[in-house]
Order: sequence, then structure tokens, then C-alpha cells
Amino acid sequence: SEILYMNDEYTKKSRLLSRILRHRPDLFGVALDSQGWTDVDQLLVNVANKGTLISREELEVIVAENDKQRFIFNDDRSRIRAVQGHSGTVDLKLPFRTPPPALYHGTVRKFLASIQKQGLLPGIRHDVHLSATRETAMAVAARRGKPVVLVIETHPMVKAGLKFRRAENGVWLVSAVPPQFIRFR
Repeated sequence: SEILYMNDEYTKKSRLLSRILRHRPDLFGVALDSQGWTDVDQLLVNVANKGTLISREELEVIVAENDKQRFIFNDDRSRIRAVQGHSGTVDLKLPFRTPPPALYHGTVRKFLASIQKQGLLPGIRHDVHLSATRETAMAVAARRGKPVVLVIETHPMVKAGLKFRRAENGVWLVSAVPPQFIRFR
């Protein structure tokens, strides 16, 4: 059967999977292990029992074609997890890595005053998400309004003891970004 990429149905199912695998697995009777993995077959059954049919073929497309590469399968494709962005307790077992000298964070103007005072905080997530390119940060922020891209000076952060990890989809993760490491212009 032919699957239409990036159509409304695909987007709806991808968002549902994000909600389940990142935030509310309990609403669908899905159990995540300590690293965020769950059984693919059980996930599809539980989602179907709640009224949304996702075929194995559609799931493969969602994982492969998601614009932000939000999901990943294990090696034998029997388990799936969100790459990052969990609001629950999950240890992704990502090693600490040395980041490039600058990373980027996309936001909108209304948050700038707060960021200038407090820096970047993870909110309901475990980590602050940073982008490797200005373009990616701009695209992330554009979903919320007119984008503002902040430059994060990472090497002084590393010297100060902050540790970075990089998710499988290229998103850089750090516990927080104090304001002195942010270039606002």
C-alpha cells in the first residue's frame, strides 16, 4: 500500500507517538524501561485499542521520515523510543561529548527577558535542547512565532563543569545554560 509522506494523518500519528514515548505512556498503558524503550508490537496494540491504527509499515515511515528524527528503533526493530525530550524519568545512556565551540537555541522575543535573567532552563524536560546550526534553531523557533536565535558559547561552559551529550538525531543536550554563556546578538 502506498503511504503519503508528511500528510495530516502522518503528522497526527507522529504527534501521538511523541506524546506517548516522551510524556504520557501511562495514558496508553505503555511501559517504558529505564532508557525509554518499549516493545513495538505492544505499543501498536495499545494505540489501536485507544482508537488509532498505526501499521508496522506506517511506523517504519514515521521513524525514518520524521523531520526531527524524534524516534529510534533498537537493532532488531522490536523496540522503539523517543530520541530525547522526555518529561518522565529516562536515562538515555548517552555519553558525554565535547561540543563544537558554538551551538544555537531558537526562541521567540517574549522569552528573551526571562532568558537574560535565568539563562536557558529545561522546563518539563530533562535537558535544554541546542542545535548544531543556526538554521535548525531558526526552524525550531519559527513554530512559536518570529524566531530569535541565541548563540551558546560552549567551551567556557565545559570549563565551568557543564557536560554535554548528543542525541542520535544530532540535538545537543545540557542541564541548563547560564546567561553568561549566551550571546543575545
